[in-house]
Amino acid sequence: MDHLIVGLGVPLTDVQWAWIEPLLPNRTPQRGGRWRDHREVIDAIAWKFQTGSQWVHLPEKYGNWRGVYNRLRMWAIDGTWERVFTALIAQADAEEDLSWAVSVDSTVVRAHQHAAGARKKGPRPASPMTMPLAGLAAD
Repeated sequence: MDHLIVGLGVPLTDVQWAWIEPLLPNRTPQRGGRWRDHREVIDAIAWKFQTGSQWVHLPEKYGNWRGVYNRLRMWAIDGTWERVFTALIAQADAEEDLSWAVSVDSTVVRAHQHAAGARKKGPRPASPMTMPLAGLAAD
């Protein structure tokens, strides 16, 4: 599969595009005009995530960043991305061209709010201010 899943480059190669194109929705929306070319939008999305740049800094050659962002969101909501990735993974697995690379960073994995600053052993000793004084108790 020309290492489509791992190493998605910007811009997409013709081979990568040939795998993805049939999995995408029709380019003619129900309302309004025609959408920007899907290939350009996917190149724009890949550029954004590879560079880590903010959406507003998307190069002009990719068009308005809001249109790209809205397509990304819409495809996430309607299940397009899930269908594309599922189909590509199944195809790669069938061709025995699937290798896994897992990456985890601290922006994704978070500790529970109660994990910070908790005592490790036993109850906390009582504060001296809350214990009765021995001399006052004897009176």
